[in-house]
Amino acid sequence: MQQLDLENDDAQLVEQLQTGRTHIERELAKVIVGQKPVIEQLLICLFSGTHCLITGAPGLAKTLLVRSVAQVFHLDFQRIQFTPDLMPADITGTEILAEVEGRRSLQFLRGPIFANVILADEINRTPPKTQSALLEAMQEHQVTAAGKRYPLPEPFFVLATQNPIEMEGTYPLPEAQLDRFMFNVLIDYLPYKDELQVVLETTSRTPQKIEPLFRGEDILRFQGLVRRMPIAEEVAGYAVRLAAATRAGREQAPDFINQWVTWGAGLRGAQMLVLGAKARALINGQSHVRHEDIRALAAPVFRHRILMSYKAEAEGVTVEDCIARLLEEVRP
Repeated sequence: MQQLDLENDDAQLVEQLQTGRTHIERELAKVIVGQKPVIEQLLICLFSGTHCLITGAPGLAKTLLVRSVAQVFHLDFQRIQFTPDLMPADITGTEILAEVEGRRSLQFLRGPIFANVILADEINRTPPKTQSALLEAMQEHQVTAAGKRYPLPEPFFVLATQNPIEMEGTYPLPEAQLDRFMFNVLIDYLPYKDELQVVLETTSRTPQKIEPLFRGEDILRFQGLVRRMPIAEEVAGYAVRLAAATRAGREQAPDFINQWVTWGAGLRGAQMLVLGAKARALINGQSHVRHEDIRALAAPVFRHRILMSYKAEAEGVTVEDCIARLLEEVRP
């Protein structure tokens, strides 16, 4: 089993990352109650340099969580409310006629997407043209306007939310754009005790101020560390086998996949499993990536990459059921 060599120059960075998680959770606990799995998955996305899709009903503190994470890392944060009339220039920016020293010229006025953390609120409420502009930013970390390319600030993350209740008047995200999100994180209602704590705290005092702990430069170093984290070929192979098993009609697909799944995870699904498992192992203080790290992230990686068939819908089988059975049948 390959292990992380703590004798090299990364040792101090590893310690900073592992101790930093405790401090991050402490700061977020000032405004966020519970939701530890959600917070862990968000941190994995940030340390992996990827984007995250957050699905949950209204009022579950999705916006507050994203804003708080941006404050902890002292990052520039912008919230964009996606609506049916939102145009690409509304988020990327536009050229305006400006007068400087008596001379008129076209100048590019940058839009809200020029920030480190973008909260794309209700991303499925805007037309495909605007979604495609966001897709370029997510994939290329740049914006193209009037034939010119403008690089986005680094680090750059898109944390998008979806409301699973109201689907009228929405524009479902195309598979190509969904595939750009590392995770589809589900935020559910809190248990009774946690919900009672939220109600009491939010109605009796003002929220505590979150203290910044890291800067953008720290995140970029953490991302490099995650990439250098070793992983055994056997563990990476398990991630590849899981992704391959989701593809209906293929040799590796179990019978229930052929019945329930129309389209499975692509190559990026296996890549995100491995990259996420590396980040999870690091923030949990492990010296190497384990099969358990792969299995723990299978649901957030696959739930937006597996397209269920009509037969599955008729039988009441959900994508969560499909992933759970996949983990039972495809073992390390």
